[in-house]
Amino acid sequence: MKHEAVEKNIGLLAFFMVIAVSIGGLTQIVPLFFQDVTNKPVEGMKPRTALELEGRDIYIREGCVGCHSQMIRPFRAETERYGHYSVAGESVWDHPFLWGSKRTGPDLARVGGRYSDDWHRAHLYNPRNVVPESKMPSYPWLVEHKLDGKDTAKKLEVLRTLGVPYTDADIAGAADAVRGKTEMDALVAYLQGLGTIIKSKR
Repeated sequence: MKHEAVEKNIGLLAFFMVIAVSIGGLTQIVPLFFQDVTNKPVEGMKPRTALELEGRDIYIREGCVGCHSQMIRPFRAETERYGHYSVAGESVWDHPFLWGSKRTGPDLARVGGRYSDDWHRAHLYNPRNVVPESKMPSYPWLVEHKLDGKDTAKKLEVLRTLGVPYTDADIAGAADAVRGKTEMDALVAYLQGLGTIIKSKR
């Protein structure tokens, strides 16, 4: 069969395209479901605390993922600056995952423990106070808004149905763990928990 005949026949072209995409999908995507490194958590990883989980939701709500990635690529320039490259096992409990694709600001995959809580609070309140050339917006309202914890337990329950190993005790104590804390406390807790399992550079 001549190639020209396939190009001129839309139905035949579509058929061969479906065949090609199916073969590609079977060989590239299906094996990932059977590799432990892509669907098993990194050794020693624990689920986020209730406060960190609330902080993650604030991170999403405020659009932080639009300017900050959480994925260190396996290039020397990145691992020298940010630390060990990101591995799939670190994100198996993230729903949705926040690897991102754009960096207006630095990558945050290993920001946990790099700065103090006070530094993060000052930076989130007004980034220019600590980084004069920063383009990041200020988030002063995070200090004023308190968490009530009324939906926190439900969030943990939903994540447990998705495979995150939260215990009954985690769920029962979720509301008390966040009640009275500010949104700033939650976001700082989330940031301080990022990338603390893998610390070495590679």
